[in-house]
Amino acid sequence: MTSTQDKTAAGRRRTVLVAGAIVLAALGGWFAHRQFAPVADRAAVEQIVRSYILEHPEILPEAMDNLQRNQGRTQLAQVRTPVEAPFPGAVLGNPRGSVTLVEFTDFACGYCRKSVGDIAALAKANPDLKIVIRELPIISPHSAAAAKMALAAAEQGKYPQFHDAMFSAGQLDPAAIETAASAAGLDLERARKVAASAPVAEEIQRNLALAQKLGFGGTPSWVAGDELISGAVGTDRLAEAIKAARKS
Repeated sequence: MTSTQDKTAAGRRRTVLVAGAIVLAALGGWFAHRQFAPVADRAAVEQIVRSYILEHPEILPEAMDNLQRNQGRTQLAQVRTPVEAPFPGAVLGNPRGSVTLVEFTDFACGYCRKSVGDIAALAKANPDLKIVIRELPIISPHSAAAAKMALAAAEQGKYPQFHDAMFSAGQLDPAAIETAASAAGLDLERARKVAASAPVAEEIQRNLALAQKLGFGGTPSWVAGDELISGAVGTDRLAEAIKAARKS
């Protein structure tokens, strides 16, 4: 397990504990209000709550999910503008679309590769959809190099071409990155300079910070409207989120 995965697992454990505490507090307050006098026997209340949770353990995952959603929405409200503002050119679908889907992705991610077709299908079905890609190189030693070359491709107006070529390569190493850059029709000398530039490095760091802020520990991760979604969830789930975002 990577350090990022370790942090994510620890965060989930903390979230479960917090969710449990919230359930305890909520149920404790309810029982105290309904069944006890103002000066209630605390031990009795806690025993009733404990028994309820043991009999209905399914409420803990539900509470955790609700807690995560509420926390994510709170965090998203604070960073929505930078999350939805693309690195110039790093956009799929309609760059002027009125509805935005954000994907945090890594070229070394097999689930991201599986999602390429989902993105294409969503773009075709939603002409008003702007798909903002945030490079999140966290998996492979070569992820950062691929992400930087992708942003260099964006600088030349050829991000979609590089994106598709890189994921089509099926592997991630320096040779594959160069091959994808050539297949995308990049000016390679110019692309290498841009890939090594400060703005590109700053974009990568910004994406890492945004992902951490939103609680994303892996790829692909998505933002649509007020929804934060993790994993290769397929077109139907993403289409639902896009529909909700369009109404908001």
